[in-house]
Amino acid sequence: MLQISPDKIAHIIIRAREYDSGVNPWAHSGSRPQHGVQSELRDFIATLNEDEQASLVAVMWIGRESFEPEELEEAIQTARIERTTPTEDYLMGEPRLADLLEAGLEALGISPEDAEDDLNPSV
Repeated sequence: MLQISPDKIAHIIIRAREYDSGVNPWAHSGSRPQHGVQSELRDFIATLNEDEQASLVAVMWIGRESFEPEELEEAIQTARIERTTPTEDYLMGEPRLADLLEAGLEALGISPEDAEDDLNPSV
């Protein structure tokens, strides 16, 4: 069972897409938008508890097809055991993070679009 809410994963997906695109709609003019999004995303992941971080990594691995959806518990346990670097550094080093998290959620039967819509009701 996931130890992180789909809304938190959706938040990470949205921010990862902003970072990848270099667009931050909340940045003040003249600021360094990409750096701001990167810092916010890194800080958000860093503040997750260990269970949430392990679940987040497991979802990414399922999206990458390193694990099957039915191996979720094994993926979470592996993420806990094999953690050698801060989770935020590990995930920020993944160039397709948003895509992999979306694919992982979909494989687990969770709609990433519904979770993202919950965060952006005006969309």
